Formats: sequence, structure tokens, C-alpha cells
Amino acid sequence: MSAEQFQIADIRVEGLQRIAPGTVFNYLPVQVGDTVGDDVTGNIIRALYQTGFFEDVRVERDGSVLVLSVQERPSIAKIEFVGNKDIDAKSLEKGMEEIGLKEGRVFNRSVLDRIEQELERQYYARGKYGVLVTSTVSPLARNRVAIRIDVTEGLTARIKQINLIGNKAFDSKALLKLFELGTTSWYSFYAKNDQYSRQKLGGDLERLRSFYLDRGFIKFDIKSTQVSISADKKEIYITVVMDEGSPYTISDIKLAGQPAVPVAKVIPLIQLRRGEPFSRKLTTESSERIQSLLGDEGYAFANVNPSTEINDTTKQVAVTFFVDPGKRVYVRRVNMKGNTRTRDEVLRREMRQLESAWFSAALVKESRERLNRLGYFDDVTTETPAVAGSADQVDVDINVKEKPAGNLMAGIGYSQSQGILLNASINQNNFLGTGKRVSLAFNTSTATTLYQFSYLNPYYTVDGISRGFDLSYRKTDFTKLLNTTYTSYTTDVGVAGVNFGLPISHTSRAGFGLRYENTKIQYDKLTAPLYAPIVVYFTAKNGSVYDDFIFSAGYSNDTRDRAVFPTSGYQHSLHGEVSIPGSTLTYYQIGYEGTRYIPLFSKVVLAVFGDVGYGDGYSNLNSLPFFKNYYAGGPHSVRGFVANSLGPRELSLNYGPSGGNLKMVGSLELSAPPPMGGEIEKTLRVGVFLDAGNVWVTQNLYQALIYKTGFNLGEVRYSTGVAINWLSPIGALSISLGFPLNAKPGDDKQMFQFGVGQTF
Repeated sequence: MSAEQFQIADIRVEGLQRIAPGTVFNYLPVQVGDTVGDDVTGNIIRALYQTGFFEDVRVERDGSVLVLSVQERPSIAKIEFVGNKDIDAKSLEKGMEEIGLKEGRVFNRSVLDRIEQELERQYYARGKYGVLVTSTVSPLARNRVAIRIDVTEGLTARIKQINLIGNKAFDSKALLKLFELGTTSWYSFYAKNDQYSRQKLGGDLERLRSFYLDRGFIKFDIKSTQVSISADKKEIYITVVMDEGSPYTISDIKLAGQPAVPVAKVIPLIQLRRGEPFSRKLTTESSERIQSLLGDEGYAFANVNPSTEINDTTKQVAVTFFVDPGKRVYVRRVNMKGNTRTRDEVLRREMRQLESAWFSAALVKESRERLNRLGYFDDVTTETPAVAGSADQVDVDINVKEKPAGNLMAGIGYSQSQGILLNASINQNNFLGTGKRVSLAFNTSTATTLYQFSYLNPYYTVDGISRGFDLSYRKTDFTKLLNTTYTSYTTDVGVAGVNFGLPISHTSRAGFGLRYENTKIQYDKLTAPLYAPIVVYFTAKNGSVYDDFIFSAGYSNDTRDRAVFPTSGYQHSLHGEVSIPGSTLTYYQIGYEGTRYIPLFSKVVLAVFGDVGYGDGYSNLNSLPFFKNYYAGGPHSVRGFVANSLGPRELSLNYGPSGGNLKMVGSLELSAPPPMGGEIEKTLRVGVFLDAGNVWVTQNLYQALIYKTGFNLGEVRYSTGVAINWLSPIGALSISLGFPLNAKPGDDKQMFQFGVGQTF
């Protein structure tokens, strides 16, 4: 183009196929009427190249017409992946779209190169260092291309050896236990600890550094880290070179500044001791405890900074804690936000941080936890903004997100022990915003029918004592519940009761109650003597209708991190009940049930479960009523055996299980989410278990009617197997495949067991 300048009378674009001329005009830095020369044409070419739409751009002049000749980049018509197994195609397509490669977009070779590099990086992160990624671009009609990406994944490289060099005070075996990475072991298929990861190695080195710093080696240093791979790219070798230095002990511990609280309260919070090895961890924890103490005393903005004075000659450290409490602050107001239905008083009675009192971080935290445990809110957050214009006042803002006020539920399920389960319920956990709970429930199966109404006022008194009422009717057909062949007996039980609860701490609670039970027993007089002699014997002595007044008491403590699929904490329950004098039947029952959740490696959790119960009669009754007996076997008990089938049996024609007045059941279960990750982690757990337990009859009343009475640990049954728990769209689903380890003649075995619509 000539260097002579000219005024543009028109602009013509040549070579367009898919892109509209208007799109080009939008990006042009000139328009009709402008004067252009060599200094402007460079800007035009640069602006069009920057759009990414064109491979070639030329600027020409035809009289007073500016002519733009362009060659469009091809568009992507198809993207195909071949050979990828570890990473699914959908994940790859999503990642490519974020980078800029997607069907319908303009093809850019540099973007495809970035895709190849990113794909290799992702496979390297999975330990596949022999991966080969090649791409083929095939031209198609109408200036389009098809992209094929071939992936040869290769084998996963495994860590063959981790070498530690320079450690003298501690042997390598003990130090390598700190590492998440390691050589191949029996659980590597799940934990993937034998696959190298730069992030994991960084975490391991930090744990190694902390290990030494917490034992006085304050000069510890990691000199170098080398990661090498074998020629066949199947084995990885890691070498860590360190300099331990010498251990330093504590020569002195001092407090500096103004603690603002009695020193006698501060000193016990410092876990360091003169003459002992210096520990960075204990130093930090001591500082945090002092700061927490000051925060609980109203010094919300306190700072505690530990300082060390190192003497390399004596190998000693002097530690000084500089305390700056700042100003003591108090709470001006506690503000409630977001509670459109729930009354303010329901929230305020849970608050432990009060207005016009000194600010306490611990009390604010406890208040938030108490609000969360109400179950009325999806989320509870707290803020403590400073009051404008004041240096010693803060407000506490409580922000809640309310759940629906109530729910109507209906469901259907199936249990091998009770058949088809139908249930319906109406629950109002926060009735009219008052915090009171009202529920009406109906449940039925082939063995049991239940109608229940309950009411609970959690703050019957201002001190947090609760009061509740219960009304229920239950009809149970023990023929179907105990898997017997012929008609056995049925019970009709009506209950009316009142109960009270008393909070002991933020995780524990005690309670007691009194209820009236009316029980009626019915049986076939022709078949019962042959198939249910215990029923006939008991009713002959005590009648078939009973009016009992039962006093109950219990204690519970729940520290689980969550109610469904907990990973840590425990849940304990100690309970007992006794029918008071004046009742038709005088008996008592006591029991304990508890589960401890212990996190192990990765996401594997060990659950230790125990359930013990004992009952007996007193006064004019020398045995526990047979319909109050305990049973064992089946889901939630000893899996691998038919539900309620373990223990003593009646000396009758059908040899049916009688239950017992003593129950002992325990279980160990290792469970974890599936390794594929994603949303399924929240709803599925797979595990292996070891169950043990049985029931016994230790009373004299039934000895002539029951086979095998008396307590004998040799009668404990064991089983092992695998279990799956799934929060499915149709309800909670539990499946187990149990294998009895010591089944004896007469035991009813059932390896496959499941239930739908039940909790687990």
C-alpha cells in the first residue's frame, strides 16, 4: 500500500466465510471518513489479529476504498478422545472449555498445545509419567476441523523407596511413619499413598520439620529433596537430605507486658518447662491458650507473641511471652437477624453471651453451637463488629437461615425382618415459632403397627428443663417378627407418658419420665400350648391384661461431628426403667448403648459399637415379662444370622426363639466413601465389619420351657462381612453380606440382608 495518506470513502472486507462484516467493523480502529496512512494500517492489522478469528490479514487500497483481505481460522466441528481411562471425557471437555477449546469455537493451534501440556500434567499428578498425548487436526468442508486426541496412559509409577539422609537422633523407620507418601502397602489401592505428588511431599516435609522443631532441634534444616524416576518410568525414588543440628533445652520462661489477669491464671497455661527440650508446638499452643483466656475475660483484641533468645554455646533457649491485652470490651447489644418465623426469645434463651457483659469468645462460640443444635436453622453465623465511636464496645450479630417450619413425610420401604414398611408423619419442630415440638406419626409393617403423638417443650422452665408428653398405640405380631411358622401371640400396647429433661453440658443431657402402659396379650388357645408354651405359662400366672406404671431415667452424651456418617466423636446412652409398686407386673430393665468413631488414615473411619441390656422381675414377679425380652441377630445386631433368631429357644414344636433377659452385642466396622469422589462421597459408605453377640436367659422361671438357659460366653456368635450404606433417593438403604464364623446346629443363617426406608 502506498505511504500516501487518503481519506476513507468506503471499507470492503474480502475472504469472510462465517464471520459477519459487522463483527469486523466493530474491532476496526478506523471508520469511513478517517484519514489513514502507514502509521494506521499497522494498528488495523494488529487489532484484527488480536480477535483470534484470523490466520492472515492484509490491508490494501482501491482508490478511496480501504480493502481488508482476511483468511479466517477454521472452526472446531468435533473433538474426540481416544485411550483415556483414568480421566473421563466429560472432565476433559470441561477443562478444555475453560482453556478455550470447544466445539463451535475458532481453532487455535497454540491453545491445543496448551491442552496437551495440561493433559500431561494431570496424568503426571496421577503418577503416570509414561503418558503420551498426541493430537491430530483433520480439515473438513466449510473451513472446519476435527480434533482427535490420542492418549496412551501407560502404567502408574509407584514409589519404590524413600531415603532419608542425615538423621541420627531418630531412625528412618520412625520418621517415615510421619509421611503420607510411602511404598506400596495393602491399602495403597485406596489411599494411593504410593503415588508421588509434589503437594503431598511438601506436606510430608513440613510434618518432618515440625517433628524436629517440637523436640528441641531448632536448627533443623532440609538441605535438599531429590525425586528421580527409573528409565522405564515405573518406579520413583525420593531422597531427602537433612541436617538435624543439636537439641536445645529451655533455660528460662518469662512473661512480659501487662497480662491484665492474675499471673496465677496465666502460668498454668504455659506447658513449657525449664530443662525440657524446646517445642515449637507447645510454645504456640501456650500462646493461644493465654490469648483465649484474655478473650474470655473481655479482652477481645489481645495479642500474645512468643519470642525466643537462642544461646548456641549452651544449646539453650529462653522463651518470653509478650502480652498485650488491649482494652477490655463489653457487649452493647445482641442482635438477631434472619429469624422471620422463630421468635427472638427462642434464640435468646440459647445465648450464653449476654448484653452489657464482658465479651467472651468462648461464650459466643457456645451460643452458636447451641443454636445449631436446635435443628431450626440451616446455618448460624456470628459477627462481632466494633461499635462506631467506641474503643471498648462490640455488638454480637446472630445471623440465621431458617429451615422450613415443619414437614409432612410419607414413605415405603422393605425390611427382611418386618417385611413392607409404610410410614407417614407430620412434624413441627418449631411449632408457630415457639421452639416447641409436635409430631404425629403412623408406621406399619407386616409385623408391627404404630400410632404415635408427641409434644415437647424444651424450655418448660427458664433453666432449660424440658417437658414432654407421649401417646402411642403399638400392635405387634410376634409370629412374623420372630419368623415362626405357626400362630404364636400378639401384643396390644397403649402408652401415655410424661417426661422431663435436664441439660448437663452442651453435649450431654439427663432425663426421667413416668408412663402408663396397658398391655393385652392374645393367642390361639389350641395352638399356643404347642407352639408358644411360655405365653401360656406366663398368662396363666399373671393374667393377659396388665396395667403398669413405669418410671424411666437416662443419660446421653453426643460429641459426633455430624449425625449422618460421622467421622469422629462418640454417642453414649445409659438408660433404665422400673415398674413402680402397684403395677400389675413389677420388673426393671437397664442398658447401655454407645458408638465411638475413630478416624484412621485418609477417610477411613473405625466405628466401635456396644449394646448391653439386662432385665429382671422383683417383688411378686421373679422374671422379666417375656414380651420385654431382648433379641439378637440380623441387621443392626449380629449380621449373617436371621433377625431375632439367636439365643435360647422354646421347647415347643416350632422350636422358636424366646429371647432373653440379658443381651450383649458388639461390632467393629471399618467404613469409607468410595474412592471415585464427587457427590457420591456424601451419600455412600462401604465397609467391612466384625459382629459378635447373643442373648441369654438367666432366670429360673422359664428353665423348664427353654432350651439352653444360663449365661455362657461360649454361646457368643461371630460374623464378618461387607456392608453398604446409601442415602438413596427412595430412602436410607442398608445392605450387608455377612458370613457366620461359628454357627452351630439350629442357628438360622442368612448371608444377604438389606433394608430400605430405615435409618442406620
